Formats: sequence, C-alpha cells, structure tokens
Amino acid sequence: METDILRTSIDAAATAVELLAVAVIVIAISFGTVRFLIHVQRQKMHAYDAYKVFLGKALLLGLEFLVAADIIRTVALEPTMPNVLMLGLLVVVRTFLSWALVVEMEGRWPWQAAAAEERIDHG
Repeated sequence: METDILRTSIDAAATAVELLAVAVIVIAISFGTVRFLIHVQRQKMHAYDAYKVFLGKALLLGLEFLVAADIIRTVALEPTMPNVLMLGLLVVVRTFLSWALVVEMEGRWPWQAAAAEERIDHG
C-alpha cells in the first residue's frame, strides 16, 4: 500500500516536471514571438538574433526539465538495465540538442567558452 502511494507520488512528480518543461517552452515561444513582433515593428536591427537567443535559452531550460523528469522516473521507479540504458540514450540525444542550440545561439561549442572569454580579456 505505502509502496503504491510512493510510486504514484514519484510518477506524479515526474509528470509535473514534464508539464513544467512544456509550460516553459510554450510560454517562452508566446512571449518571445510577441516581443519579436514588437521589435520588428519598431524596426530594431537585431530583433531576429535576440528572438533566436531567447527561444534557444527557453528550449535549453525545457530540455533540462525533461532530463530531470526522465531521471526521476527511471531511477526512482524502474531502475532496470534496459531503462537505465534508454535514459542514457535520451541524455545523450538531449545533450547533443543542447550543444546544437548553443552553437546556433553563440556561434561556438559550449566547451569553447573559456577560450572565447580569454580572447576577449586579452584583446
């Protein structure tokens, strides 16, 4: 009985985190699009670049929440070898997507941040 309640609570927590991820993405797309349209109407020069970065950051945050939900569900509910391997595959795919978003937003790989900052500091 207690085990069923615990499993149901953990599953509900994972589902809540997934819903939060969806909400973050949908709200960011809505807000970002309105902001973009206002900036375009005011003929701001870098409206598209700002829009792209804003959406990229929202997608990164949403991906982080989705990974957290997968970890909660897999580790707490069914830590079998096939499930853990599937979780590993999902984390790899989402990590690749995160890297791709960083490259799209910043024009560099995530691990190049220190080198880029050092070049700026040393001019």
